Amino acid sequence: MRKHKTALITGASGGLGLEFAKILAKKKYNLVLVARNEGKLYSIKNELESKYGIDVNVCAADLSKVDAALDVFNYTLERDIAIDVLINNAGFGDSGSFADSDWQKQYEMVQLNVIALMQLTHCFLNMMIEQEHGKILNMSSVAAFSAGPYMSIYYATKEFVRSFSEAVSEEVKGTGVTVTAFCPGPTATGFEQAAAMDKGSTMFRKAAKAEDVAKGGIRAMMRGKALSYYGGYTKCMSFMCRLVPRSVARKYASRMNQ
Repeated sequence: MRKHKTALITGASGGLGLEFAKILAKKKYNLVLVARNEGKLYSIKNELESKYGIDVNVCAADLSKVDAALDVFNYTLERDIAIDVLINNAGFGDSGSFADSDWQKQYEMVQLNVIALMQLTHCFLNMMIEQEHGKILNMSSVAAFSAGPYMSIYYATKEFVRSFSEAVSEEVKGTGVTVTAFCPGPTATGFEQAAAMDKGSTMFRKAAKAEDVAKGGIRAMMRGKALSYYGGYTKCMSFMCRLVPRSVARKYASRMNQ
C-alpha cells in the first residue's frame, strides 16, 4: 500500500489551485501540479516539500491547447503515478459582447474550461474505477445558473461543467469514485483582472477569500457531494434562478457583468 495518496491539480500556480495544493499538502497528499508557469510551480514544489515532507511533481502544460490534457495524463503514466484525487481547477473568463470578442480567446476558453476538463476526467475516471476509489472535483461557478450577457462563453462553459459533472456523478455511483461540481461565487483570485473587467464588476465587491473557498471545495469533494454551492450569495442565486423567469435572470446577469 502506498504511504501517501496523490492529487493532481490544474491551474495550480496561483489562486484557488494554489490553495487546493496547500490544503492537500497539509493532509499529506503527494501532488502533481499543472499550470503554464513552470517557474512558479517549482517554487511551490520547493515550499510544500520542505514544509510538509511530501513529493510534488511539476507538469508544465498549457491546457488551452488541443490535447495538452492527454500530455498531462501521459506524464503520470510515464512516471507510474496513480492519481487518487483530480481537481480540474484551471479556467478563465472574458468580458464584453460576443460580437466584439476575440475569437481565438473564446476558442481557447472552451478548450480549457470544457474540453481539457472532459479529457482529464475521462482519462483518470477510468483508472479510478479500476482501482475502485477516487475523487474528482470539477470547478463550476455561480455563472452556471443562468445565461450571462457580456460573459456569454464563460457562463456557458460553467453550465456545461455543472451539468456534465452531475451526470457523471450519478453514473459512477457504487464504483467507489465520486465526482463533484463545485459552484463558488465571486472569489478574490485575480479572475476579475484576467477577464478584462477593468472597471470592476458589482459581483466582485464582496469577493470571498480564496483560502476559504478552497476549504469548502475540498470539504464537498471529500463528502462525495454531486453538487456543492459555496457561500450565501451562490446559494441565493441558485434558488432565485429557479424561481424567476429566465429573461429576468439574464437581465440581472447583464447588469452584474457590466
